[in-house]
Amino acid sequence: MTARPRIDDRQRRARLATRQLLAPTHRAASPEQVTEALVALHATDPASVFLSTAARLARPEPADLERALYQDRTLVRMHGMRHTLFVVPTGLAPVLYASTTRKVAEKERRGLLAFAAEGGFDADWLAGVQRRTLAALAAAGQATGSQLGELVPELREAITVAVGKPYEARQTIGVRLLRVLGMENEIVRGRPVGGWTSGQHHWAVQGALPGLPVAEAQAELTRRWLAAFGPATTEDVRWWTGWGVREVRAALAACGAVAVDLDCGEGHALPDDLDPLPEPAPWAALLPSLDPTPMGWQQRDWYLPVPHRADLIDRSGNIGPTVWWNGRVVGGWAQRTDGGLRWEALEPLPREAVAAVDAEADRLAAWLGPARVTPRFRTPLERRLTG
Repeated sequence: MTARPRIDDRQRRARLATRQLLAPTHRAASPEQVTEALVALHATDPASVFLSTAARLARPEPADLERALYQDRTLVRMHGMRHTLFVVPTGLAPVLYASTTRKVAEKERRGLLAFAAEGGFDADWLAGVQRRTLAALAAAGQATGSQLGELVPELREAITVAVGKPYEARQTIGVRLLRVLGMENEIVRGRPVGGWTSGQHHWAVQGALPGLPVAEAQAELTRRWLAAFGPATTEDVRWWTGWGVREVRAALAACGAVAVDLDCGEGHALPDDLDPLPEPAPWAALLPSLDPTPMGWQQRDWYLPVPHRADLIDRSGNIGPTVWWNGRVVGGWAQRTDGGLRWEALEPLPREAVAAVDAEADRLAAWLGPARVTPRFRTPLERRLTG
């Protein structure tokens, strides 16, 4: 009986450093290269996309990412895994939509119809509003939600939800409809209003995506994810994708993943990814809130020590800004209101590590310049450092 290949935590950290472009000698030349390497960038917080990219570029410039997103359209912002907003390579959009987003969009569409019905609006009325909205957006080229509300007044119709409960609120048809149309790939998020940290954006009509079978798309997404994040456990794949366990197992089999032994138990790797990688020279990194690397796995002990989590993770499981040394999270960082950066180690560090982290903090501060960034999801350590 042939023993299964073994990939220990040290090797996993070596893969993380090189394949996720964190070791300085492996930094990329373009935002497209960064996004391809990471499969998808978390985009719930607009600033995270720019900060995640900057951390991995040899010569980071916000204008390069803006070009890719809004001019060349080589990158696109869309909903994907776990109902979350991501930035992905445009070529991956059909795979992401077929494997994940379409199912989510169908559920959101049902919720929209139920929401409209609560306000006394039927499916025919909603369909008419949708047609007028798409026509207005096509004629305008691009528009914000507020601008579309001026062009299609029905979008401003408001409905009270959760009546009588502490979180009772009024929501407009426009907010819900635009979200669903985005998920269905009828429209796409474009350039923000203001600078790159802004969360208000324009919408534009989106071209139709090629149709793919679900199983084929799930196998391809799993293959790409394992190439970037593997080896990993079944639970890791299930958590990252948001799929059911049967879908995950089928996708692992379809992409040819093989079983390997990890320090935490059984994992999976691509068949051409079993040989050890050389470890990079010592490296440090400052990664933003919701960065794809710390958010990449469910089982995190091999890179995120349990004692650090109370300081770095909020109650909903969102990871704040992190400081890395040789493939492990060793602290966190924050930007003060005066623009200066502060970081704090959560464990003793050698002088070499402190000097390397200081150098990365200086590099990030120079890149940020006058920009001010406050994470959308704030964690205990980030709040303490800015207090």
